[in-house]
Amino acid sequence: MHPLDCEQRNASHNDTNYPAEQACNSSRCGVEIKPKSNEQKTYMKRSFQLATLALAITTATVFAENTVMVGGENMYPAKNIVQNAMNSKDHKTLVAAVKAAGLVDTLQGTGPFTVFAPTDAAFAKLPAGTVDNLVKPESKEMLTKILTYHVVAGKMTFNDFAKKIKAGNGKAELTTVSGDKLWVMMNGEHNITVKDAKGNVANISTYDVNQSNGVIQVIDTVLMP
Repeated sequence: MHPLDCEQRNASHNDTNYPAEQACNSSRCGVEIKPKSNEQKTYMKRSFQLATLALAITTATVFAENTVMVGGENMYPAKNIVQNAMNSKDHKTLVAAVKAAGLVDTLQGTGPFTVFAPTDAAFAKLPAGTVDNLVKPESKEMLTKILTYHVVAGKMTFNDFAKKIKAGNGKAELTTVSGDKLWVMMNGEHNITVKDAKGNVANISTYDVNQSNGVIQVIDTVLMP
């Protein structure tokens, strides 16, 4: 048998379970095909397992890089605004207010929305009893107005705000879902403040928390229309 024919045949029969007598033997071509030893099989199995583990770790790392930590929990871009807010330990008051106002379905909608999300500490700065009164059924209209004042239609990131502020010579006006106005301004190279109709100013403490239906900008002060 020609050596080339033998090499091709051996290549096609290079299987551990293939009968040795069907492969080229040393008497015909000088090449002996031996089955893989148990040690070789174990080594290959372990190598495959390690490669699979490495791929899983790499995938998890890349995915984690796309999340932002808010309230001690990862906020996942594949989840919507309400789902992520409910997982944040810093937004229990906001979630309770959204439920009381009946805005859960709205904020779980397609959007996209930009939500300025006050933390629990931000709500705690309001006069005593304010939150308790707002979540009462008779205050639903006012609560809804305040909450929708924190929402802007469309997805606006830090870079989007910065461009609008630059175009507005240091200030950009935003129209909220409530129909009222907010103003955003730069305060340093990477700090944006938000001013409400009452003159209160909030700092954005965590930027660009991406959601499946928009983006959350975490703020340290409740905005009032």
